[in-house]
Amino acid sequence: MYPVLNNTNIKTYSLFERESKVRLSDFGKPFNVSDDFNAFVSSLPNILAAKDLKDVAKAVVGAKKAGKKVVLGMGAHVIKVGLSPIIIDLMKNGIIDAIAMNGASIIHDTEVAIVGHTSEDVTKEIKNGSFGMVKETTEFLIKAVKENDSIGLGEAVGKALCEQNFEYNAFSLLAEAYRQKIPATVHIAIGTDIIHMHPEFDGAAFGRASYQDFLVFSKSVSELDGGCYINLGSAVIMPEVFLKAVSLVRNLGYPLKDITTVNMDFIQHYRPVTNVVRRPTLEGGKGFSLTGHHEIMLPLLCAIIKNYLKDEQNG
Repeated sequence: MYPVLNNTNIKTYSLFERESKVRLSDFGKPFNVSDDFNAFVSSLPNILAAKDLKDVAKAVVGAKKAGKKVVLGMGAHVIKVGLSPIIIDLMKNGIIDAIAMNGASIIHDTEVAIVGHTSEDVTKEIKNGSFGMVKETTEFLIKAVKENDSIGLGEAVGKALCEQNFEYNAFSLLAEAYRQKIPATVHIAIGTDIIHMHPEFDGAAFGRASYQDFLVFSKSVSELDGGCYINLGSAVIMPEVFLKAVSLVRNLGYPLKDITTVNMDFIQHYRPVTNVVRRPTLEGGKGFSLTGHHEIMLPLLCAIIKNYLKDEQNG
C-alpha cells in the first residue's frame, strides 16, 4: 500500500467570514414578457460575460457622452450574417465615428447594394473553378478604384455606389458612410479576395488606395484616447492593422492610453486577443473579449447601448 498524506490537521475558516466573488446581488432575474427592455438588461447577471457586455455598452455610452470616438473594425462575415442594418443604425445615431473592414467586406457590401443578396456556395463552385468569377461585382469595384485614384479604397467604393444609386444602397455600409462623411476604410491583402483573380485587377491601384486607407484609419486611431475600438469578426487583418496604427500614432506623440478595446467573435483567436484586447491597453484603459455568434451578440450589444443612451438623455 502506498503512503498517504495525513490531512487531519488542516486549518479551516468560517464561510461567513470568507470573501466571495459571487453574491446574490449579482444573480440574474427572471424576465417577464410584459417588462420593458430596461428590465431585460437589468435581469442579466452581473457576472463574467454578461457583466462585460454591460460594461462595454457603458464604455461606449461614456465615450459618446464625453465627446470621444468609437471606431468599428470588422470582417466580411458580419455582412453575411445580416448585420449591415444594425451597423448603419449606429452610424445614423452618431454612435460609430469610423468603420474599417477587410477586403472581402467590399465584395459582399457591393453585391448587397446591387442585387440585394450575396455569398456564393464556395463548396459547390470551387469544383469547376467558377468560384469568384462573378462579372458585375468585379467590374464595378475595379472601375470604382480606377476612376477615383486620388482617394482611399473605402471612400472610392462608397462614392461609386452613391453615384450609381443602386436599388439596395440603403443596406450598404460604404454608401451610408460616404453619405454621412464617416471615414470608411478597406484593408486588403493581395490574393485573398475574388476580384484579385481577374485579369483587369490592378494591384498597384488597389495597393495605393488601401495604403491611403491605412493613413485614414490611423488618423481615426489617433483620436481614440478616451474612446472605444471594437474588433468584430476579424481574426487576422484588422487586429494586425490596428496594432500598427496604435504604434504609429504613439510614435508621433498622440496620447493613446485611456482606451477601451473589445474583441467580438464566436472563437477567441490569438491575434485579436493579443493585438486588440491586451497589448494596446497595457498603458491604460481596459480590454474585453466577448464570445458568441455575431448575429446574436452585436444586436444585443447595440440594443443595450441605445437603451443606456436613452436613459442618459432622459436624465
